[in-house]
Amino acid sequence: MVRYDQTVEFLYRLQWHGIRLDLDPTLRLLLGIGNPHLNYPVIHVGGTNGKGSTAAMTASVFRDAGYSVGLYTSPHLLDFTERIRINGRPIAQAQVAELTEEIRAAVPVGIEPTFFEFTTALAFFAFARAGVDLVVAEVGMGGRLDATNVVTPVVSVITNVEVDHQRYLGEHRTDIAREKAGIIKHGVPLITAVTHPEVREVLRARARAAESPVVMIGSDAWVEGDSPACFSYHGPTLTIPNLTCPLRGRHQMTNAATAIAAVEAARQRGLVIAEASIRRGIARVLWEGRLEEVRARPTIIVDGAHNPAGAEALARFLEDERARRGGRLTIIFGILADKDLEGIIGRVGPLADEVILTQPTYHRAAPLEAMKAAAASVQVPVRVVPALARALEDVETRMAPDDWCVVTGSLYTVGEVKAIYQGLRHPSPLRG
Repeated sequence: MVRYDQTVEFLYRLQWHGIRLDLDPTLRLLLGIGNPHLNYPVIHVGGTNGKGSTAAMTASVFRDAGYSVGLYTSPHLLDFTERIRINGRPIAQAQVAELTEEIRAAVPVGIEPTFFEFTTALAFFAFARAGVDLVVAEVGMGGRLDATNVVTPVVSVITNVEVDHQRYLGEHRTDIAREKAGIIKHGVPLITAVTHPEVREVLRARARAAESPVVMIGSDAWVEGDSPACFSYHGPTLTIPNLTCPLRGRHQMTNAATAIAAVEAARQRGLVIAEASIRRGIARVLWEGRLEEVRARPTIIVDGAHNPAGAEALARFLEDERARRGGRLTIIFGILADKDLEGIIGRVGPLADEVILTQPTYHRAAPLEAMKAAAASVQVPVRVVPALARALEDVETRMAPDDWCVVTGSLYTVGEVKAIYQGLRHPSPLRG
């Protein structure tokens, strides 16, 4: 029997193969294990920001409606198993090891799968073995050539399109939009919360060519309210007042609207979901690492904002919070090297009383000198503390009970913070 730690080591080595934007290896890998992705309906969720939260909300609604639901997301925060959830629970480590061995034995000659290709096949295989009724699958990167784009879903979702992963998806927002529009399939409804006019036109053109109906959040469906604590949804077939969502930040209302609109579209395609399940599913959603409080008094909040759009959402939350709470705010940044350092630090940093620059324990972490240069225009005190654990210790020793600290810049940073506060030595070495 292969141990889980040996499986993790095997999966870790697959990261050496890098990123490959090509569907053929994934299709051949899935064919070798019986095409498990054809065994259940799929809701396919892409976008730049908010796709994980939207996917989690969508899965939560279907679970409340009595469906057995698989949820595939990335990256994980603490352990690889978080990526593959069945009815809200990560699959067992023993099952990861067992299914990995079965897939390895079925890999076609000449195929060297990448980490994401293999783990996508693993997820679809696990869901088929569990006999789930429905899968919510989050796109890894882009869409058109993402390994998850082997499915023909019942509903396609594109949360938004912002500038990120330019090396792979293109420098301009319209280039990125064309890649993300690749998940639109013939006749399959598209739900999208994109706001940029040029992006809307790219998606509408692709949807017209695919004869796919489109629901635009903000016009065809929308929310009313000031906070996720209490808001109302208005959609093509449903109006639901007095909703509540436990996830913080006004942007989560948009994510909730996107998830509910996806559920509406699924209802029109024959899936049965009562309004009460929508209400309860949104109210009960759990999604870690997004404006999550990991310690109270003094308050430590983590958020995975890793691009300017995420930084904007975090900034709006901080502005709202500063209006209602006192205390001194420290922001700790740990960002990856390929991200827009100035776009993140420059938007969020000025809202702090102090900024600390640090690094997660990850080879892709941004150099501290580059972060210092990006923070040059921030008109608050800026300090550098190279180790993330030491930065947290430093802040805690100086915090008064009403002070608060936000740690942000990457989900890899968030995972390391959560590991620290849960008494773990470190998150899983699989960080890709």
